[in-house]
Amino acid sequence: MIDAKLVYDLRNRTGAGIVDCKNALEEAGGDMEKAIEVLKKKGAIKAAKKMSERQASEGVIATYIHHNGKLAAMLELACETDFVARNEEFKALANDLALQVAAMDPQYVSPETIPAEVIEKKKQEFLAELAEDKKPEEIKLKIIEGKLNKWYTDVCLTKQFFIKNEEQTIEQLINEKIAKIGEKIVPTRFTRMQMASGTGGA
Repeated sequence: MIDAKLVYDLRNRTGAGIVDCKNALEEAGGDMEKAIEVLKKKGAIKAAKKMSERQASEGVIATYIHHNGKLAAMLELACETDFVARNEEFKALANDLALQVAAMDPQYVSPETIPAEVIEKKKQEFLAELAEDKKPEEIKLKIIEGKLNKWYTDVCLTKQFFIKNEEQTIEQLINEKIAKIGEKIVPTRFTRMQMASGTGGA
């Protein structure tokens, strides 16, 4: 079992995603330096660096409409250049993400886009659930952190598991494309509509 602090230390050092850091540490047997090498080989650090340093001002808007016409999603996927925006693989990714939004109904793009007051309210809910628990405070904090991470996988697009590959998160899928295409790629916003009387379902 990899300690959560190790995962966050590795994330702070590399900028790679939480799931990537956890997997790298598991692969490296908990060794921080070896885990950094694992991330380098997988392109996760390269992807994170591109994500933080570059501006994504081009892109496409993709739509998904369910066959019954009662469920639809629209998603904006940004990249750096018009050249990539016209790339078939990039457009296929945008379509997959629109399908993901329709099927899984995320509420936010990523944890970073959730308003601070919403996260704080959720923390207080989890804290209330543990009110009668006699565990030490530091254990409670770890439990709350785990509950928050689980909540993120429900409400954040980037933290959800990809419906076409349930062993991969959307964040991992995007980082994979960044490493391959060589540009910053980021979903910036989305909307989902469903008829009130429709059964929907992607």
